[in-house]
Amino acid sequence: MGDGAPRMTGPTTAVLGVLLEQPDEVHYGLAVGALTALPSGTVHPILARLEGLGWVTSEWEDIDPSDLGRPRRRLYRLTDHGQACAAAALSRADAQRARLGARALGPARPQGATS
Repeated sequence: MGDGAPRMTGPTTAVLGVLLEQPDEVHYGLAVGALTALPSGTVHPILARLEGLGWVTSEWEDIDPSDLGRPRRRLYRLTDHGQACAAAALSRADAQRARLGARALGPARPQGATS
C-alpha cells in the first residue's frame, strides 16, 4: 500500500469525483466510465493505481454470469483512508488550478486603465 497520491490528471480527478459522490457505495468501471465520459482503457488503469495506493478495494461481483447473461463486474469501493486522501487531493488540485488560472489572467488592472 503506497502513501503517495496519484498524478492528478483530468481523468483521475473525474474518477475520484465520481467515487466521492457516493463514497460508501460500490462502483464498477463501466459505470464510472459512463459518468465521466472516459473510456474503459482510461478508467480501469486509474482504478488499479488507486487500489495500489490503498485508496480503493476491489472484488469480483458474486453472480453466476450465465444467470444474468453478462460477465461478472469488478466492484470498487473507497476505503476510509482513500476517502480522506481523495478529498484532500481534489482540494489541492482545485487550489492549484485556481492559482494557475489567476496567473494566466495576469495582474488585475484598475478599471479604466489603458496599456
